[in-house]
Amino acid sequence: MTTTRKTLVVARRELAGYFFSPVAYVIGAAFLAGSAFVFFYGLDVFGIPVFSAVLKRGSEATLRPLFEVMAYIMIFAAPLLTMRLMADEFHSGTIETLMTAPVTDAEVILGKFLGVLGFYAVLLATTVVFLVLMSGFGKADAGVAVAGYLGMLLLGAAFLSVGLLASTTTDYQIIAAIIGVAILTGFSVLMQLVVTHAGAPLNALAAKLNVMTYFKDFSRGMLDIRGLAFFISATALFLFLSVKTLESRRWR
Repeated sequence: MTTTRKTLVVARRELAGYFFSPVAYVIGAAFLAGSAFVFFYGLDVFGIPVFSAVLKRGSEATLRPLFEVMAYIMIFAAPLLTMRLMADEFHSGTIETLMTAPVTDAEVILGKFLGVLGFYAVLLATTVVFLVLMSGFGKADAGVAVAGYLGMLLLGAAFLSVGLLASTTTDYQIIAAIIGVAILTGFSVLMQLVVTHAGAPLNALAAKLNVMTYFKDFSRGMLDIRGLAFFISATALFLFLSVKTLESRRWR
């Protein structure tokens, strides 16, 4: 069996597990409910007024506020979706069976990542209904919608890779979720506070590390190469660290 096929076998197993997991449905429902609330009613997030994406009939409508709030929701949703990926294997003891199977650590990590990414992509696809509803209230900007969804997919991949890394560090799902939320909060909310309140050169450094700096370009309809490079590099880095963490646990 080739490496690609082994990885896909693990991915299919994980993806199927999400569709049979009550917890995954609860997290998905909470994500969609929060997104729907912002779409229809608006919300005040971190002191920033975010208005409803649906504007009055005949005016231009945009999903930009919705994308930006969904990005912040993912700070919590991503670690909750990934907390069981490796922590449950360690806690239940099934990691021994997995490690004796003819798969490498990289195939396990990549397969689990693709499984949760697939579930997230399905979850994200359901929000297209907001775009359809919005078309009845105003002229939607297709470019912003496409760039925004691409940005959400890239941001989700990066956040899920962080959550997966957190899950490889502990036997307990809740601890994995807390670690993941802490890391993502640091690279988003904390960095944004430093950008806003700190002086040079610290604010400039924080801006380069701030996830939301790059995502907001996508939410505005801009396909920035720097943003693409940032999210792809971050995802690859955290997946690499996940593999190395799993390797270190194998030899304990």
